[in-house]
Amino acid sequence: MKRILFTAMHSGAGKTVAVCGFLAAMKQRGTDVRAFKCGPDYIDPMFHARVLGVPSRNLDLFLQGEEKVRESLARNGGALAVLEGAMGYYDGEAGTDRASAWQVARATRTPAILIVRPKGVGLTLAAQIKGVIGFREESGIAGILLTDCKSSLHSYLKPLLEKETGLPVVGYLPPMEEAKLESRHLGLLTAGEVEDFAERFRAIAAQMEETVDLDRILELAAEDPLPVPEEAPKPRRCRIGVAKDEAFCFYYADSLDALTRAGAELCYFSPTRDEALPEGLSGLYLGGGYPELYAKELSENVPMRRAVRAAIEAGVPTLAECGGFLYLHEELEDPEGKAYPAVGAVAGRGFGTKSLKRFGYAKLCPEADSMLFRAGEEIPVHEFHYWDCTENGDDLLVKKSSGRSWRCGLTGPAIYTAFPHLHLDGEAPLAERFVSACENFEKERGK
Repeated sequence: MKRILFTAMHSGAGKTVAVCGFLAAMKQRGTDVRAFKCGPDYIDPMFHARVLGVPSRNLDLFLQGEEKVRESLARNGGALAVLEGAMGYYDGEAGTDRASAWQVARATRTPAILIVRPKGVGLTLAAQIKGVIGFREESGIAGILLTDCKSSLHSYLKPLLEKETGLPVVGYLPPMEEAKLESRHLGLLTAGEVEDFAERFRAIAAQMEETVDLDRILELAAEDPLPVPEEAPKPRRCRIGVAKDEAFCFYYADSLDALTRAGAELCYFSPTRDEALPEGLSGLYLGGGYPELYAKELSENVPMRRAVRAAIEAGVPTLAECGGFLYLHEELEDPEGKAYPAVGAVAGRGFGTKSLKRFGYAKLCPEADSMLFRAGEEIPVHEFHYWDCTENGDDLLVKKSSGRSWRCGLTGPAIYTAFPHLHLDGEAPLAERFVSACENFEKERGK
């Protein structure tokens, strides 16, 4: 398995466009290429997955730990693994390099291509790049790719940068209308909302074939093998309904795989459009997404709201995080501030704010045993949301490395619901615990 990581000095340098263009070009060449995203982001992997037609996976050292990150890459890497960094190369948790793209590169022995968008700068750009290269020992940066860069500027910068930095400039991506992607409060629009998606990235891939030395990038990629974990999946133990549609679309592919390996049969349904839950469920998984954008449609689907509430009241083990947590409330506001009836399994109302709330990595510290957690554990979590609620719950203590802490969530023998996102394939056996709870419910129901 070859592997290469694309990174930048900051967000907005064009990483996702360049990575998806590269993925499309490799796919068109017939390469068995797979994609990964460093960090907890849900949206960029949707772009990767739509280009390739197979899931993209997150490599998150904070949420998963080094061993699980290497396992995911080894298990799912194909012939060519393409990793996309987050933010700047060294940007990690709480102003440190912990869980940064650089640390992922080191943990997986993956060389990096530094994506640079040159604007109003010449020789100083070389100084900036040299600063990035020398900021940590063994930076792992193997080449430079210029984006949103005209041919004439590339011709000027290439020899200058190569002389001053010692790194090859592997090409450039010129300004393109197809490369302009719209954003909203949580980042880019999801891949499914981008008009003419396939045509856009075919054009970008064709451009990269002309102006980027793709073969040189492949030469720079690492080729040493990573050990593939051996793990036989367990026989079917339960049936878990997973809410998945335009309103609920934030899931880590490795979390879903972990549930399957633990013995869960996953059955997908749409809370927006389906009027009933799938039959025979012994568990519910309501992930994050944008339920606030579909508050009216979700509310108007009264049969589904009633079915979800009835399942929870009947004791069906339920994992509902962030957007799923909002959906379970009595009311949910849309972006205009109009409140609509929601499921009603949790008291209170979800409402919009004008800024991120409780953003970033944290540790969830349960003080009592529950479906997913054991007292005294520290579970890594991540929050990223512009909506809040009048009743956040107080069953769990959450701590940030900055010293800030707060209480949130509702937990019990058959439920976890709160804003923090979980990774089910991290060091704590969360997938196994959830599946066990669902299996026990199924057995009790069958008596």
